[in-house]
Amino acid sequence: MAGNGSGNGNGSDQKKNRKLCIICSKGSLDMAYPPLILANAARMQGVDVDMFFTFWGMDIITKSKVDHLHIATVGNPAMHPSFHIPTMVGGLPGMSDMASAMMRVEIEKLDFPPVHEFLQMIHDSGAHIYSCLASQDMMHLSNEELIDEVDATITAMDFIEISQDAQLLFI
Repeated sequence: MAGNGSGNGNGSDQKKNRKLCIICSKGSLDMAYPPLILANAARMQGVDVDMFFTFWGMDIITKSKVDHLHIATVGNPAMHPSFHIPTMVGGLPGMSDMASAMMRVEIEKLDFPPVHEFLQMIHDSGAHIYSCLASQDMMHLSNEELIDEVDATITAMDFIEISQDAQLLFI
């Protein structure tokens, strides 16, 4: 019997699902949304998603910080054209709060949920959320301090195993 060319030659025609692994290393408001948007888009297309939060990305999954993420207004080259805040002005008290509020308004206009709600949606859609053991230890965070959507605290070696054969993004 002739094959249709869709098999892999070993008698198995089972297609392996695509897989996306995202390393989230930054915890500011403007750096929380790119991995969340990508993870959500991947899940909407049926792609398996694993997210690994490390270093300052831990702020995104820490209960006390997830709902209070801010934008850095000093040293952020995107501040001037996007929000018209010159670097010198960005250092004034309250400027980070103002820029963060402005970004939240723009995010709401795009109909994106707040960060914690977005994480819940992505997790509920089947994505896996992991915290980095070394970063968690470095920041003296307990598992109880992390949002409930964190599936496990794992090592970098564990994540390397999880990410085998996956498309990998470092954000």
